[in-house]
Amino acid sequence: MARQNISVTTDCVIFFRNDKESKVLLVKRKKVPFKDQWALPGGFLEDEEPLEDGAKRELEEETGLKVQHLKQLQTFGTPGRDPRGRTISVTYLGEVTSEEKVQGNDDAAEAGWFNINDLPELAFDHSEILEVARIEYFR
Repeated sequence: MARQNISVTTDCVIFFRNDKESKVLLVKRKKVPFKDQWALPGGFLEDEEPLEDGAKRELEEETGLKVQHLKQLQTFGTPGRDPRGRTISVTYLGEVTSEEKVQGNDDAAEAGWFNINDLPELAFDHSEILEVARIEYFR
């Protein structure tokens, strides 16, 4: 059996909540696949880059948001989750204490906070990732 190339990405689920609502940070993709669809901030890991550093870098590049602490949530690697090829994503969970200003940059056309009970359709398997994150965050 031939060995296939496998890519590694990191994705971030960043929550904000107060007494009235809970929100999650999403980005609108600028490029294919899933161009113009909303997704969790994230992207490909660079060579020699530690996982958490890659997650923080992608989050800042795509939204301008810097976070101090991320918790590794789960790894997602179902074949076909990314139409570009076999991709394994290590996901991270984080929280901010205020609805911080964000702006789409890099390969994100837009960035914004969305009420977790009123979300758009998400790219890739990000709905599944978000559901796992919600269970962990709200337990």
